[in-house]
Amino acid sequence: MDKCIRLLSEENEKSILCDKACFASKSRGREKAEPECEIRTCFQRDRDRIIHSQSFRRLKHKTQVFLAPSGDHYRTRLTHTLEVSQIARTIARALRLNEDLTEAIALGHDLGHTPFGHAGERALNSLCNGGFRHYEQSVRVVEKLEKNGNGLNLTDEVRNGILCHTKGKEAYTLEGQIIRIADKIAYINHDIDDAIRAGVMIEEDIPLSLRLQLGMTKSQRINNMVLDVIHNSSDNIRMSEDCYTSFLDLHDFMFSAVYTNPVCKGEESKAVDMLEKIYSYYIKHIDEMPEEYINIAKSDGEERAVCDYIAGMSDTYAPKVFNQLFVPMFWLD
Repeated sequence: MDKCIRLLSEENEKSILCDKACFASKSRGREKAEPECEIRTCFQRDRDRIIHSQSFRRLKHKTQVFLAPSGDHYRTRLTHTLEVSQIARTIARALRLNEDLTEAIALGHDLGHTPFGHAGERALNSLCNGGFRHYEQSVRVVEKLEKNGNGLNLTDEVRNGILCHTKGKEAYTLEGQIIRIADKIAYINHDIDDAIRAGVMIEEDIPLSLRLQLGMTKSQRINNMVLDVIHNSSDNIRMSEDCYTSFLDLHDFMFSAVYTNPVCKGEESKAVDMLEKIYSYYIKHIDEMPEEYINIAKSDGEERAVCDYIAGMSDTYAPKVFNQLFVPMFWLD
């Protein structure tokens, strides 16, 4: 009998990938054992599960930096995720690491992000006694919240990469480490692009020393940063010290020019106020949430359930809920 396609793919990995890569055939597996797919490796299967999930589709209506932009070309959390995936896959391929695992982690890394970007995350973090961090929520989404409480049952490598993509302990796979650095490369460059589109800044506002070091355009900066990572990574995924210092300087510039700019962030206080009111309402009216969150309240506590419900809302759904709860309905003639 001919070997199934998955086994052939696993054999191909052994001949193509470097010895530091994470091989699908050696995965630590899933929390709940299940039969292997005949066609896809475990990491390919994880990628597909994430793409077909409801939380992935909701990312198209979640803020990246600019809240509710009217233009079609501003990034959303979904387009950010796709850009991270593209950059991460490029690095993985060049280093002969597992591109399927890299892509799965990239596509899932922001599934737990709140409506209204980091403003929403800060709001929930201040409201919930246990705090709220989007990278932990992303893991919670794939482990418990998706598929009516059954989760996606992803491999340990993917869940670890999602958890470690932004702060704290590094992922134990090189593929997971790629996501942390690809996320930085993606957001700093597309945030500049969006800020220029919004008229908040121009390219020439970036200090000349940084443009000479990193690149004079978005494409040059991304290419130079990616090349720097490829040339300086071995046992760990790293930028060179000079490149990372310049990245931090560029981030400091963006913090003052964009991330705290009243033009960009002027509406955030309204968004935060909206989420705080929704939270305060549902913490007193648990029984009015959808049934799946009522069940979470019984098992994991009321604060956790309300946070789960709000974090899953999109920028378009949260105002609808707010209006239903707090804006009077008027009689029609």
